[in-house]
Amino acid sequence: MNVLVVGNGGREHVLAWKLAQSKRVETVYVAPGNPGMEDVATSLDVDIANHDELIQNAKELNVELTVIGPEAPLAAGVVDAFTEAGLAVFGPSKKAAQIEGSKAFAKDLMKQYNIPTADYEVFTDFEEALHYTKTQGAPIVVKADGLAAGKGVTVAMTLDEAELALRDILLDDAFGTGAKVVLEEYLEGEELSILALVNGDTVVPLAESQDHKRAFDADQGPNTGGMGAYSPVPHIDRSDISKAIETIVKPTAQAMIKEGTPFTGVLYAGLMMTAEGPKTIEFNARFGDPEAQVVLSRMESDLVDIIQAVLNDEEPAVHWSEEAVVGVVLAADGYPSSYTKGLPVPKRPSGEVFYAGVERGSKGLTSSGGRVYIAIGKGSSLKEAQAKAYENVDSLDTTGYHYRTDIAYRAL
Repeated sequence: MNVLVVGNGGREHVLAWKLAQSKRVETVYVAPGNPGMEDVATSLDVDIANHDELIQNAKELNVELTVIGPEAPLAAGVVDAFTEAGLAVFGPSKKAAQIEGSKAFAKDLMKQYNIPTADYEVFTDFEEALHYTKTQGAPIVVKADGLAAGKGVTVAMTLDEAELALRDILLDDAFGTGAKVVLEEYLEGEELSILALVNGDTVVPLAESQDHKRAFDADQGPNTGGMGAYSPVPHIDRSDISKAIETIVKPTAQAMIKEGTPFTGVLYAGLMMTAEGPKTIEFNARFGDPEAQVVLSRMESDLVDIIQAVLNDEEPAVHWSEEAVVGVVLAADGYPSSYTKGLPVPKRPSGEVFYAGVERGSKGLTSSGGRVYIAIGKGSSLKEAQAKAYENVDSLDTTGYHYRTDIAYRAL
């Protein structure tokens, strides 16, 4: 069969790489893809905002399964368009994708169905939001309501930081999400990401991972889309992970059915493992990036088989490597603010490196985005995987790049 991956980042690269390993797959197409993934996929020059063009390509190329990578096409209803065209697609409908597209929708859903999360209020007026913030005090979490590519969240440790974040969102619309903000209680504990493949009330959790959102070592600096990740997360008790699945992931899938917006695709639960138990920080409606790169690197099962089983309302057993995986993101200097483009990018095989913000230059690959690529390390222990990841990084020319030197430090 032929499969199609929609998107062009590191998440889509690892999806293409993993799908290409299936004994059932002849060709993996990726729209639009990037030149770093051409050893595993055939890129299509398609505007992914043009659903008709995507569908026409899928039909002409006899694509039997399409997997949607990024959040923007999901929020724009690409899955609805594929479904109406009679094509098999893995991803949530436009309505179901609200669980990521609107933080207010997600928080209200959790409140209604008693799904553990931080206390919160939603505001559209700056003065009211500022008054509430001063009443609650710092630290406090300030979230832009809509899609902000992982950057619309400020964990404000002071009231000044919180006010600045409120001005950015409510007065300046700095993230282009509209003037609505969610103010949340600050939670303490270990963060954990659980990705689950979902179809209505069929829920198949994948291996856990932990992302590193802050730009610099020891979780300092601004939030980013993710500077690295690792799996498994051995210092979090298995019983707590199981509890999160039973009290958060599965009830959320049920809540979406009850709301008339059943969820199909990847439900990503960003969790805080607090002293009171697991609580939800956020939901995403797709594979995390960079979590997908480390989780799918550990998956031994055939991803096509797993997705098709879930679409058939089956709950397949997913088999995992005993090896640990660590991924280190190399970002252009200046990211997540303004950053350099056009940096030389080394070419490595898929599996060792997954490419995100790259394009073809006159002398090979060059950088076109903030997060450029992720270097992967595998090992019999997390410590060994971390060492292998940084050996991989050290073998590359990192002039013009910055990266964290402590990915997986919380477990080690």
